[in-house]
Amino acid sequence: MDCPDCGDEPTRVVDTGTSADGTAVRRRRECTACSFRFTTYERPEWDSLRVEKRDGRVEPFDREKLRAGVERAIEKRPVDADDVATLVDDVEATLLDDDGRVVTAERVGALVSDRLRSLDRIAYVRFVSVYRAFSDPAAFRRALDAVDERDEGGQSREQTEFEQ
Repeated sequence: MDCPDCGDEPTRVVDTGTSADGTAVRRRRECTACSFRFTTYERPEWDSLRVEKRDGRVEPFDREKLRAGVERAIEKRPVDADDVATLVDDVEATLLDDDGRVVTAERVGALVSDRLRSLDRIAYVRFVSVYRAFSDPAAFRRALDAVDERDEGGQSREQTEFEQ
């Protein structure tokens, strides 16, 4: 395991335990060269999620990729890092609760957009603009207009129009 601080190879395990949800082994490591400490999480591969992309490719679910996408959407917004961690944990837990181990990228995007909508409307619009890959300004305008509009059933018009 390379040290994330200095890049040196030899590290030693200082402490081992289970993650808070019990699905991973948490290891506290220390670099033997620079004494930098960091935590790694090991999850069994046979139990891991896989994501089917729009083009049909299937790749392992990547929490860091999900977190990075959310962080891009909340950039320069008043959203706490703990809220991002909770969102990512919640999305992953929801996906793990689903019956299958292969989920669609659309399912992941829908879960993230639902949670971002209640967390920060600007971050929601940023995320949806990338996730939905609007091909024309009119579709983007409808998403913007729908952020505050509600239909009789309590759903936003955007949710009704775009998530069918």
